[in-house]
Amino acid sequence: MTKKRKSAVKYWIGKIHLWMGLISGLFVFFLGITGCILAFEKEIGDLTQRYRFVKIENKPRLLPSQLKNIADLKLPGKHGHSVSYEPGKAAKVLYYNADPEYYYIVYMDPYSGQVLKVKDMNRDFFRIITIGHYYLWLPPAIGQPVLATATLLFVLLLISGLVLWWPKNRASSNKRFTIKWNARWRRVNYDLHNVLGFYITWIVIFIGLTGLVMGFQWFSKSVYWVSSGGKKLNLFEESFSDTTRTLPVAAGAPIDRLWLKALNENPDHKGSIEVHIPDSPKAALELALNPDTETYWKADYRYYDQYTLKEIDVKHVFGRYSKASVADKIIRMNYDIHIGAIGGLPTKILAFIGSLIAASLPLTGFIIWWGRRNKTKGKKMKQRKSGRSGNLAEQAETVGARVHNTERKPGSDAPVSGTTSIKRQE
Repeated sequence: MTKKRKSAVKYWIGKIHLWMGLISGLFVFFLGITGCILAFEKEIGDLTQRYRFVKIENKPRLLPSQLKNIADLKLPGKHGHSVSYEPGKAAKVLYYNADPEYYYIVYMDPYSGQVLKVKDMNRDFFRIITIGHYYLWLPPAIGQPVLATATLLFVLLLISGLVLWWPKNRASSNKRFTIKWNARWRRVNYDLHNVLGFYITWIVIFIGLTGLVMGFQWFSKSVYWVSSGGKKLNLFEESFSDTTRTLPVAAGAPIDRLWLKALNENPDHKGSIEVHIPDSPKAALELALNPDTETYWKADYRYYDQYTLKEIDVKHVFGRYSKASVADKIIRMNYDIHIGAIGGLPTKILAFIGSLIAASLPLTGFIIWWGRRNKTKGKKMKQRKSGRSGNLAEQAETVGARVHNTERKPGSDAPVSGTTSIKRQE
């Protein structure tokens, strides 16, 4: 490719970069700021909400049905969704429904059944920020596609920005890696956009791509298709119990039997155990065992007939971890990569810094564009002024020449035209 052609390609990439930035800038800023807030949601919650913790005691914990029955007294008429346990943490009974919409968590002492907190999650600060981050506080059918599209534009901005950042030669490459702090503020702003944008591209590109997996079905299906070698994505499908089978009353609540079964079969499990409460006679029991409570992708999801406790084999992504394929694990990891939890605190810090700088890029980019816009306007104004003054000078010179040339010579009736005299013929 010739130098002239390269310059033309870069020019048009710059134009595309500009317009994508102007269209998506406000949304990218919003996603970056809310992403920063959500990066340390768990850590901030643990520091400020001490009711989440209980002292480990050397006595048995209450059964799931016992905890649910106590929690039901606090939220009469609400449907219990799940009961979860975690060593050193309060047991949680979760109540959730889509229509009418409600979402509560009852925190309880798993040993005594004491209610520590009834929390309306729709009023929780981080829950509100999460809804904004996902849907812009609009109906999901509207807000989700808007933010997903903005995320797609942001990923394209990162790629086009990298092309524009790429130095022309080795001599100019040093300027691309450092910020010239002692320069004029416009140059500092340019470096903040250009240099910091380059460094965080390698972080936020993963945040952006994982956001697209959650935002667009076609993208998540494409990722799975590529990583699985051409298989179709089956994210989740509901399992069912055999309603022709029944249990005697003495057998106890299905969720209790499943919880005790999980404890007996996994005596060395140190993570969380969550039992989902069936919402209908045909619904299956769901069990989630997570060995690492800092992330979600390693969780073991199992499904059982609520009458026989026979495990139901599933063919979707969220089944037993031991049966998950590479493609399944990539989809499972998606959320943990997106929030930076995949590598613990270090990757959370990187995600926070990346989100913060990503939020600044629309601002620094807008300042660059505005400055160039005013500079271009100023040049045009100067050109117009100089053009006008030049025209006036030419006009004045022309008028002066005409006045001079129309002066009469002594004793002659004819005007002088240029250097030629026209004399009256006698």
